[in-house]
Amino acid sequence: MLFKSLLLALAYITASNIAAPIFRREVPQEHSHENILILMRDAIALGSNPQNIGDPVFGLLGDAAAAGGLGDTSDVECLQQNTADLAFTNAKTSGNVTLMTAALVYRALERNTGSVGLQSNACTSTTATNPEIAAISQHQDPASTGAAATNKAIVLTLAQQIASIGGDPLQALQSGTFAPGTIGDPTAAGNTCDNIVNEGCINADNKLVDDATSAEIEAAVSGKASGATATVTAAAKVATNSVDAASCPAPVTVTVTGAATAAASSTPSPGQNLQTFSGNLGGSLPPAVTAGGRGFVVAGQTGDSFVNLSAALQRSCSVQNNACADAANSGAAQGVSVGDCNAQETQCNAA
Repeated sequence: MLFKSLLLALAYITASNIAAPIFRREVPQEHSHENILILMRDAIALGSNPQNIGDPVFGLLGDAAAAGGLGDTSDVECLQQNTADLAFTNAKTSGNVTLMTAALVYRALERNTGSVGLQSNACTSTTATNPEIAAISQHQDPASTGAAATNKAIVLTLAQQIASIGGDPLQALQSGTFAPGTIGDPTAAGNTCDNIVNEGCINADNKLVDDATSAEIEAAVSGKASGATATVTAAAKVATNSVDAASCPAPVTVTVTGAATAAASSTPSPGQNLQTFSGNLGGSLPPAVTAGGRGFVVAGQTGDSFVNLSAALQRSCSVQNNACADAANSGAAQGVSVGDCNAQETQCNAA
């Protein structure tokens, strides 16, 4: 009898271990941008959640699995939008540009579908309360019809919205997806990844495909995209089979002026630290910003550079904010809260 019980237990464990990978193949990439999910959780935690929306990972799942995170909402096709809208509202109330940017990027991420080349449906039953979120659609499977043009349009619109809140428009590239998979792939996994690492496996495994060049993004943000900015939102929504082009709202066109323009016209000395903010709440100064790369680089941000000084300075402030928040959460900075860190980031950006 004992031997029979052991055999049954072994059979259950074996069956459980075999079943798990099948689920992961059906939803193969919801954790690919884990770095964005982490920031989304921070944004949602900043304020209330009146609709009891679940963890942001649910918004990236296929329809059946996404139902687990609906809370008091009812449309799985709008869960990603509603989650992004909630996070953006909380981050905006707190004046946290980093988390507002994360909410915008999250809204543009690809949702899981059941097969390679299958598009996800657009949200049509509700409209986001924040126009910045409402302007954005999710990426589509890179193997689907017209995906290259659709995803490029989404990224350019996303860049405009990020710039409109004072963020670095080049962060729109973080919403990119994978190289196209093979139509008919029985695993539905394509070229995706789903292992959980803080930087996102799409970044850790170098699988992120840029949908646009930095020059195209800069042109879209400055309104010099040869007419592309007038049609990117409409093109993205039409491609997701949601509405016709005539019903799409016009995208926001942003002109970069002020400090960024002035900074671009000056010539800093070699090695000069252009980050002047000296606050060190939490025990960390903002990393140095110096001339280099495409224009400016932030110390410690390997492989990343910025065309505009303002964007580099903002990244420096964001890095300091993350370090401060880590110290606050771990108890290393006694008496310091995440809210204090966010307030310091606001001061840093103002400087």
